[in-house]
Amino acid sequence: MSIRKRTWTDSKGETRSAWVVDYKDQSGKRRLKTFKLKKEADAFALTAGAEVRDGIHVADRDTTTVADASKSWLKNCVQDGLERSTIDQYEQHVRLHIKPFIGSLKLSKITVPAVRAFQDELRDNGRSAAMNSRVTVSLGSILSDAQERGLVVRNAVHEMKSRRKSKSTSQGRKKTRLKYGVDIPTKEEVRALIEAAEGSFRPFLVTAIFTGLRSSELRGLSWSSVNLDKGELEVRQRADKYQTIGLPKSDAGHRTIPLPPIVNNTLKEWKVACPKGEMDLVFPNGAGKIEYHANIIKRGYHPVQIAAGVTTTTKTTDAKLVTTPKYSGLHALRHWFASWCINRKADGGLELSAKQVQERLGHSSITITYDTYGHLFPATDEAKDLAAAENMLLGISST
Repeated sequence: MSIRKRTWTDSKGETRSAWVVDYKDQSGKRRLKTFKLKKEADAFALTAGAEVRDGIHVADRDTTTVADASKSWLKNCVQDGLERSTIDQYEQHVRLHIKPFIGSLKLSKITVPAVRAFQDELRDNGRSAAMNSRVTVSLGSILSDAQERGLVVRNAVHEMKSRRKSKSTSQGRKKTRLKYGVDIPTKEEVRALIEAAEGSFRPFLVTAIFTGLRSSELRGLSWSSVNLDKGELEVRQRADKYQTIGLPKSDAGHRTIPLPPIVNNTLKEWKVACPKGEMDLVFPNGAGKIEYHANIIKRGYHPVQIAAGVTTTTKTTDAKLVTTPKYSGLHALRHWFASWCINRKADGGLELSAKQVQERLGHSSITITYDTYGHLFPATDEAKDLAAAENMLLGISST
């Protein structure tokens, strides 16, 4: 590998110069790359030399653009059988956010500074922080797919995340904790909701509160998965936003959940009045088909909050007071179920371990459970526990 200075005269008679890195890749093919500054040529030569020795170097001419890599990635997502809603979301990320800004860039140009500049550009063009984050994740997946195809050496998104994770850990940063009365309904609010719920929405609400099922799992729940004699239900399927029945989100989503008496009795009564349909759904629409999530929210969840007084009051720009439901999404009920499982002993119930809570919620890992609900677990009196353990070891009576 050599670095030489090249000098020439342009069409205007002015003298120009550049630094050329002359090298052979791992297959023995000669490559040339030109730089304006010698320090840039030196840096490239150092990096390329290491990549050639490791057999992973990809020359600019052998790579492709972000737009072309996106096509291959999306095609691979379809072949892998990802859900239609997921693929649609990815396609929107590419079409609306990635292609317009960096679609024409070569993959080799996607460095950590380039990703940061891309994020800044997204923000400056009105993308929210949440959307910015989701699009960056998609870009990272595109680069991973390109790596596997030998089109790029490094994944700048993953490199950046590793740095941030390390920095975040060293600085002790924490996620915002879920709070009662803000993210999680209080016990008083849950009681009020149960008392106010009427008609066909009552069995749905009661089941959601005491099982923690996701909206998609409730909408896809069939009577064949509910055993009222044993007092339990099994999560086998879910309904997506396209009204299509499919498997749960993950293997952990397949789970069996015991039913408290209030749920069991409510479902026994509801089974008689429940609209019949080919899919034998527990919570169908009036025609026996899959109910839309939006209808559940607008026609059931929000009205029952208004009736129960579980609301918030805000003042408009013209000084009028507006009362709205306190919790916009059904996930608040799932949060409540998790907190109820964690602190059930305080109400005289059976204490559940973190692993049992994970299984009831259908989390794919215990880490998700702890990251989301770890602060809700009862604190232990460590000094008292240590004293008890010491007494047991030494054979000292605690009485």
